[in-house]
Amino acid sequence: MFRMLAFACVLAGSCALAAGAASAQQTPAAPAPAAVPAPMPPYGPPITLEQAKRVMAAAELEAAKNSWQVAITILDSGGNLVMFHKVDNAQLSAITTSEGKARTALDFKLPSKALDDAIAAGGAGMRLLALKDITPLQGGVLVLLDGKIVAAIGVSGALSAQDEQVAAAGAAVLAKSGM
Repeated sequence: MFRMLAFACVLAGSCALAAGAASAQQTPAAPAPAAVPAPMPPYGPPITLEQAKRVMAAAELEAAKNSWQVAITILDSGGNLVMFHKVDNAQLSAITTSEGKARTALDFKLPSKALDDAIAAGGAGMRLLALKDITPLQGGVLVLLDGKIVAAIGVSGALSAQDEQVAAAGAAVLAKSGM
């Protein structure tokens, strides 16, 4: 048994040396070019009440179609509350969470899921936990009009992916119509 173990160690050592010599003869590969992040959209004028009503109606329709009891918050591009709706029987925590998701998306110019994913990945993403007053949970989406951020919509009360589905349905209304 001892001989087999010694043989295995010698064999492993010689294989490692051969692999090291082979890799030393190869030229190192050039580093991949750094990916250039897409430019973030600028903040635009605040969403109008009429536009917000259309966004809210589309979000409410998506929630009702799926029987999801949610709270929906729309903040304008300046972070001011424009509209809020809580479906009957939505959990009370959904009220503040929906606003937090919308504010997080607006402040970072990213869907709140991006922060959720960064924290879940660990490493440097864990630094986000040190920030105050963020809600890094899926369900906050930017509302764009003509390539500018006019609002953010946050939804809470269902599963996170369902919350985002409702928010995306609302945000899509202005993107489709262009007004």
